Amino acid sequence: MNRTANESLLGIATVLIAAILWGTTGTAATFAPDVSAVAIGAVAMGGGGLMQALLAARRIHRHASLLRAQWRCLLLGAVAVAIYPLAFYASMRLAGVTIGTAVSIGSAPLLSALIEYRLDGLRLTKRWMSGAGLGLAGMVMLCLAERSGHVPTGTDSGVIPGVLLGLLAGFSYALYSWTARRLMQRGITSRAAMGATFGIGGLMLMPVLFLTGAPLLASWGNASVGLYMALVPMLLGYLCFGHGLARVPASTATTITLFEPVVAAGLAVVIVGERLPAMGWVGIALILACLVCISAPVNMTQRRALCSTTHAGVASDP
Repeated sequence: MNRTANESLLGIATVLIAAILWGTTGTAATFAPDVSAVAIGAVAMGGGGLMQALLAARRIHRHASLLRAQWRCLLLGAVAVAIYPLAFYASMRLAGVTIGTAVSIGSAPLLSALIEYRLDGLRLTKRWMSGAGLGLAGMVMLCLAERSGHVPTGTDSGVIPGVLLGLLAGFSYALYSWTARRLMQRGITSRAAMGATFGIGGLMLMPVLFLTGAPLLASWGNASVGLYMALVPMLLGYLCFGHGLARVPASTATTITLFEPVVAAGLAVVIVGERLPAMGWVGIALILACLVCISAPVNMTQRRALCSTTHAGVASDP
């Protein structure tokens, strides 16, 4: 297997690790029921983003001139980072955890593909579209399973606003993935690109945290949940995601993260005690099939068609 194929497989693996870590957030949040969804989102993405920027400070300084030259792309990504957790956690609060997660994560691959198709001219193969279709079908079945089963959901009046917020979260997720990759294609390393984007986005979330985060300090349990959210899913998870994003297209990365709701559903059953109907397990099987479809090795002709712009000008950390 040549170096390009190895790099692509490594990118897929690190994005998958990120999806697993992100899938723990819903279960972790249940251990701090007094903390609002907005505060959880602000402390997770805000705190994690600032820590990313701190760890990448030297690389950000080294690429300061390139980042200034790409300030519009950087600012757009930072705004998307700030919007994403607020829309994502509010969607889960209104429509229910599974529906909110399914819409937010399930819509991101298609929205990401549309962004890349419109702005990058990336051609998506039939294999990728088939994989994405399997993943989206799995998301729909998870939603239907929740509505017909015993998994706690939001209120009926909140489903439509929750779905709309989920679509906003999916778009912002796809957008900051694309802007981060665009920065990498301009010669900025993945750590610097992600650190700068999430650092500025984290700063934007600080006023929200100050206004809503008081319950996080009310008990050690709440504080530990907030600390876990910032350190593990957001800091470590996005370090893995950035590493993978430098090696695979954003549309592929966002499709792989369809594994996140699978992890979330599994933890909800095992730890929280929720029950998932048979239809939900079928949905999980379809998502796993999606991952196999888009990540299994392909020959070099197919690889070039799928990843025609994957490694062109992309900088990565040694």
